[in-house]
Amino acid sequence: MDLQIGLLGCGTVGGGVVELTRRRAEKIEAITGRRPVITHILVRDLAKQRPVALEHEQLTTRVADILEEPNIQVIIETIGGIEPAKSLILSALKAKKHVITANKDLIAVHGAEILETAEQNGVSVFFEAAVGGAIPLIRPLKESLTANAISDLKGIVNGTTNYILSKMTETGADFDDVLKEAQELGYAESDPSSDVDGLDAARKLTILATIGFHAKVRLDEVIVTGIRAVTAADVAYASEIGCVIKLLAAGSERDGVISLNVRPTLVPKAHPLAHVSDAYNALFVRGDAAGDLMFFGRGAGSLPTASAVVGDLIEVLRNIELGVSGNEPLIRLQKVVNSKLSEPLKHYLRLSVEDKPGVFAKIAGIFGDSDVSMETVLQKRVKQGGAEVVIVTHEVSPVQLESALLALQAEQSVQEIHSVMPVEVAGG
Repeated sequence: MDLQIGLLGCGTVGGGVVELTRRRAEKIEAITGRRPVITHILVRDLAKQRPVALEHEQLTTRVADILEEPNIQVIIETIGGIEPAKSLILSALKAKKHVITANKDLIAVHGAEILETAEQNGVSVFFEAAVGGAIPLIRPLKESLTANAISDLKGIVNGTTNYILSKMTETGADFDDVLKEAQELGYAESDPSSDVDGLDAARKLTILATIGFHAKVRLDEVIVTGIRAVTAADVAYASEIGCVIKLLAAGSERDGVISLNVRPTLVPKAHPLAHVSDAYNALFVRGDAAGDLMFFGRGAGSLPTASAVVGDLIEVLRNIELGVSGNEPLIRLQKVVNSKLSEPLKHYLRLSVEDKPGVFAKIAGIFGDSDVSMETVLQKRVKQGGAEVVIVTHEVSPVQLESALLALQAEQSVQEIHSVMPVEVAGG
């Protein structure tokens, strides 16, 4: 039996959905009893060249052709962004149509409203493709791992920044040069701000933390630092002390308090996340019963993302056949989110200082007064009268670190604090 589907948008992801739905139609029908057929596709320009050849699908610029078509039971949204995607999805739900979306921006900011609307109208919303492309992350967190108390979520969830940092590590090039190359190859947008400034990863962390910690988490509760300030010197020093630099999205829950951060982090080469290179993504999860788990794979692209979308479609079709809605229950737990109360971590600092006797003793004194101990120290003369000092601390609380940094800024022999980054422990 055919089941009609409306598709909103037919760009890279939408084209992949059309291709994969056609390719797997018979298998999906065998699994679910329903054969998916995309009958209508909403586009802005009817004459525009599409990434896939369209056969029986009807292109339209009129939303009503999809929302008011009674035979369309499922709508797949691949437009992206907040508007008009939000309005279209809410209208679809109110029209009693199930929705599948790959829209991380929308789910991160308005997920609660969308899920409430779906519940009120007895239909489903699925969004596996919103985080991690082809990697199954959402469903394991909301189904397979619900028996666990998740204490940690740590991941590389942005392929653009991971590609840039991987190339900086491999070639020794600086950020600006690698960014330009990434843009030429299509790994980075012409305006890469969302990626390199960490906002894309923060949106994905918001979604993962909401599900993993069963809590209402807002995007503005994530402390975000991007990778623009990471230099070739930092990458080289990280390698010298046995680490690589990654943009980590990290969430933790300790005694009911949730901490959420996106920031460049030194990851020991012995850690599984250190080996996630190029545009790949990975998520490290720690549960009290399951222990440590890691999910790895392609985090973006036409078919990888379509893989997650069509996986959601199969789930929706099963639910339609069974006559049930497949939403997870609305999250009603109230938990404290205070990202400034993160647990003690080792930190990497790179300083420019005057190259003269007694300077390091002053730095050591500042650290001692702030109760910060040093694990590793590298000192190199970089120019006449100046030296560069790299320090890796032992575990230090945010309060202790802030005290030390303020004192270093006030010390005349410290010319500049170039970099301050956390250092992940080898075991996760």
